Parts: sequence; structure tokens; C-alpha cells
Amino acid sequence: MTHSGTKNRFGQSRLDDGKSIVCSNTRLDLPQSKQSQAVKALQLLTSVNLGLNSERARGMMIERLRAQGIEYEPVLAAMQQVPRHIFVDQGLASRAYENNALPIGYGQTISQPFIVARMIALACYPSKPQRVLEIGAGCGYQAAVLAQMIETVHTIERIYPLYQMAQRYLEALGLKDRVRLKFGDGQLGWEQAAPFDAIIIAAAGKTIPQNLLHQLAIGGRLIAPIGTTEQRLAYIQRTAPNHWQKHELEAVRFVPLKSGIQI
Repeated sequence: MTHSGTKNRFGQSRLDDGKSIVCSNTRLDLPQSKQSQAVKALQLLTSVNLGLNSERARGMMIERLRAQGIEYEPVLAAMQQVPRHIFVDQGLASRAYENNALPIGYGQTISQPFIVARMIALACYPSKPQRVLEIGAGCGYQAAVLAQMIETVHTIERIYPLYQMAQRYLEALGLKDRVRLKFGDGQLGWEQAAPFDAIIIAAAGKTIPQNLLHQLAIGGRLIAPIGTTEQRLAYIQRTAPNHWQKHELEAVRFVPLKSGIQI
């Protein structure tokens, strides 16, 4: 997807007519075994033939991201290191490096590479955070990318089978000690581990939960989609104990931010 529009301190965005939409976490239903996807994906770690050269495919993905306006080299280097194909169903492995959201089951998707790069780059501006909280771990891909760059990554997933899936993938990549994964209600945040230098929310709500705003460190950034049928990516910075500045960026499309847990 090529983005045309203005370039500001947040990167290249289209802020005028709202017609440029980044499809990230669109809802897709794909019934599947709770165990089979994780097992198949882990087998891909040692597979020598995916029908494509995954390193080369990742390199092509990185070049597309640069062409789309992602200029933050640390996130590009991190995405080059993480094998996205292990996080999707084996039948979709050949599409893993396309700029598309792909189903991971339970009505959820793995976000398209552009939106992963975009949100992480925003979270790291103007300085790289030391402690990050991700709301909506999904299959664990974005947390794995963050872990290549950030010292401590906390991530929460409310759907238990996806929590288990992310746990397996992160362990398989040797990231168990760098990523602290929790099963729970993301809207409550992770108070015991707060404050966070950056918070990334991978689902859209009408507003940002107050718990998350207050778990942001002074000077910290929160990146999240806001809205229902029409959504925009928001960059929120906490500038004082009771003051937050919000900047609205491009139109996006995410699954709804929900409370509670799902077993």
C-alpha cells in the first residue's frame, strides 16, 4: 500500500480526507485447533523449504516498508530478524511477508507489517522507551519485534488460546525472558509493572481506558486506534500528572477493544 500525503514529525500520513485506511486487525473467523497451529508453526522454524526464501522475503518486506514511509531503522532491523511466517498458519506461510493482516483464529488477525512498524516507530519517538506495555498480544508477533529493540516488554492477551499460542512462539524464539506475557483484561493494564515509557494498543475503543493513561510515565507515549466504524490512529503523550496531549493521525481499521477475558 502506497501512502501519499504530508510528512510530519510522526512520519508520512494522510490527514486530509480520511480516505487512506490502513487495514491492520480486521476481524476474520477461522476455526482451528488450539494446538495444531502452534505445532505447525514451530515446525517451520526448522523447515528448509517454505516455498520461498524467508530471509529474502523479509528483505523485500523491509524495502516495501521503506517505500511506504517507514524511516525508523531500528524497527526495520527488528522486523528483519523476526520470522513472521512462524506466527501464522502453515497454509498461509507463503503469504507471511505480504503487507496484509492474516487470520490467527478466534476472530483475530496478525496485523499487517506496515501497521506494526508504524506503531512501534511512533512509540519510539522521540527516544527509545525502556519499558513497553502492549495490549492485545495476539499470536505474539509484535511483542517479538519489540523484544529485538526494547529491554523489557510486557504484553497482555485476553483470549486464552491466543495467550497459549503467543507463549509457545515466544519461547520457541528464545524470548521468554525478554517478554513478560500475561493472560488478562488489557483494559486494566498492568499496574504492578507500571509506569511504562510506551503503551501500544492493538484494538480500537471509543476512548482510551483511564487505567492505561495513568500507567503511562510522564513523557511517555501511548499509540492506539480510536473509534468504532471510523477509526484513526492516535499518538498520546503524557506531559504532566494530569495532562495528556493527543495527535490524530491516519485512518486505520482494528478489531474492537473488549473488556474481560475469553477462555
